[in-house]
Amino acid sequence: MKKRATQYSEGPDRLNVLVEGTRLNGDIIMESSIRVDGEIKGNVASSAKVVIGKNGIVNGDLNCAEADIEGSVNGKLVIEGLLSLRSGSVISGDIYCSRIQIEDGAQFSGQCIMGNAVNMMSKTEETADLVY
Repeated sequence: MKKRATQYSEGPDRLNVLVEGTRLNGDIIMESSIRVDGEIKGNVASSAKVVIGKNGIVNGDLNCAEADIEGSVNGKLVIEGLLSLRSGSVISGDIYCSRIQIEDGAQFSGQCIMGNAVNMMSKTEETADLVY
């Protein structure tokens, strides 16, 4: 009997899942998408989409291409494309994004700066360094 070779896709369509009840301490850097229903204590960086489910928690910065948040994030968000804040989401930290969609019932505490997220963030940080 011949074993079939396993093929893995290297594209950003692959989905990582952190299920409810899972706690992760440390930074995550990936090229694929992730769905977080557990808790992450650390920064999350993805060149694809990040989905944070209703019970998902990220205690750290979030940097990604797109984000759909229903849970909570305590940290700076840098989203290159669309940031969707669903009803029940709670954000504590500054938001840098190109576009934002906020449903009724979503909450955030911090600044929201729209435009080219990466460029806006670096200009804001340069300005912040000059303030005493």
